[in-house]
Amino acid sequence: MTHILAVSGSLRKASFNTGLMRAAEQVAPDGVSMTGMTLHGIPLYDGDEEAAHGLPEAVIAFKDAIAKADGLLLVTPEYNNGIPGVFKNGVDWASRETNAFRGKPVAIIGASPGGFGTILGQNHWLPVVRTLGMRPWFDGRLMVSRAGEQFDNDGNLTDESTRERLRELLAGFAAFVAL
Repeated sequence: MTHILAVSGSLRKASFNTGLMRAAEQVAPDGVSMTGMTLHGIPLYDGDEEAAHGLPEAVIAFKDAIAKADGLLLVTPEYNNGIPGVFKNGVDWASRETNAFRGKPVAIIGASPGGFGTILGQNHWLPVVRTLGMRPWFDGRLMVSRAGEQFDNDGNLTDESTRERLRELLAGFAAFVAL
């Protein structure tokens, strides 16, 4: 069975991206297990703290989840046309000591209240993905725009068309991961 780790880059309780991650868990194709996680509990990176105390427990758990996954689904918000600081911070921690990302297949999706989805945030990930030595999947893309119309007040995806696009994307990505 192929195992995909989906990571939401948002900490907000009713986050559109965490809701999109939960929807991905629900529509994962047969033969694929998907686990979703957020970056709650990961502190801001501080090299002095790392030198004095090593990796925090939340970072170790994140790195372990990455190591156990066959592929990664990054579910990214877009803040000021780029990667949210919370997400980049978690990735920076997980690349310490040993790079947890090297060789991992990765797909990037996201949701935004704006009209362009997360196109700039997803593009902003590309140099990071390259630097970390990940294997990006470029055959599918999902940028959910006007997310306020597609999610309920609790951050649950309610739009069936978007759910179907997500299902198709995950089928393609799972096939890539299985190669």
